[in-house]
Amino acid sequence: MDVNKAIRTAVDTGKVVLGSKRTVKFVKHGEGKLVVLASNIPSEIEEDVKYYAKLSNIPVYQHKITSLELGAVCGKPFPVAALLVLDEGLSNIMELVEKKEGGE
Repeated sequence: MDVNKAIRTAVDTGKVVLGSKRTVKFVKHGEGKLVVLASNIPSEIEEDVKYYAKLSNIPVYQHKITSLELGAVCGKPFPVAALLVLDEGLSNIMELVEKKEGGE
């Protein structure tokens, strides 16, 4: 599965929240289906996101690309350290969750 393509499709066809602050805000309220983190997300933000995601039973996917690359994948001219998928649209991004739960 091409993770970057799935992320881009979700951004283009679904509802995706970009940015770590907004991601934390939504996850705190138990909203969202999947969190994607960049490889270089600051550790204190990563801990926050993972903590609230765990409380809300929202899966977290640690991507291997940097925030700058993740921003580019989303078609944005700025770094994206974290994003939250509210609605996957036409993407197959939720397969990441199924793969992870099935034991990667």
